Amino acid sequence: MNFNAVRAIYIFEMARFFRTLTQSLVSPVISTSLYFVVFGAAIGSRIQEIDGINYGSFIVPGLIMLSLLTQSIANASFGIYFPRFVGTIFELLSAPVSYLEIVIAYVGAAATKSIVLGLVILATAAFFVPLQILHPFWMLLFLVLTAVTFSLFGFIIGIWADGFEKLQLIPLLVITPLTFLGGSFYSINMLPPIWQTVSLFNPVVYLVSGFRWSFFGHSDVSIGYSLLAIAAFLAACLTIVAWIFRTGYRLKN
Repeated sequence: MNFNAVRAIYIFEMARFFRTLTQSLVSPVISTSLYFVVFGAAIGSRIQEIDGINYGSFIVPGLIMLSLLTQSIANASFGIYFPRFVGTIFELLSAPVSYLEIVIAYVGAAATKSIVLGLVILATAAFFVPLQILHPFWMLLFLVLTAVTFSLFGFIIGIWADGFEKLQLIPLLVITPLTFLGGSFYSINMLPPIWQTVSLFNPVVYLVSGFRWSFFGHSDVSIGYSLLAIAAFLAACLTIVAWIFRTGYRLKN
């Protein structure tokens, strides 16, 4: 393992994060704060509690997960797409750096940015609503696993995309709608039976539910199913990344 190479790429990516703090950190935090204001005023006044949990507190895990998914994909996809766009990817591929080291560096940097953002949003939420974390270890585990998994997914998107518009295609048209429909702002138990069944086919439901369980000890689906869902998606992403580097898909042409 060439730790110097991994560290160099990681530091370079993190330096870009600190150079664009307004876009990378401040903007998502402000957007999340607006969610608290809007949802707290518009919906919180009508729904006081869900399953004995204050509505404002109830939506915190969903808001963190929404930012975590979108930012993990955005950070990782842009991180690997930009070297392809300017042509410096060939210098990286010809350097004495293995594919594993490239993935660890780029995905590690993207996941780190997303975890920092998630923790900042969590701290921001404490100013708006009362918070409790019954299972802090599981909360951090879900935070890290989700950030790593969707950073890998973003890495795949960054290699697949052949234009800047495609970097936003899947996050905007797929991930964000699935997150809003995945129980981020409500419990799926509030839905009619048929829609509860349909919601179970949404993978984000398992992520949000497991993350919410770590806060309040309450979940819409079993915590075991939540862990299984994220483990399965992580394995799928790892398999696709391995195939990309084995075949050189959109890297060597």
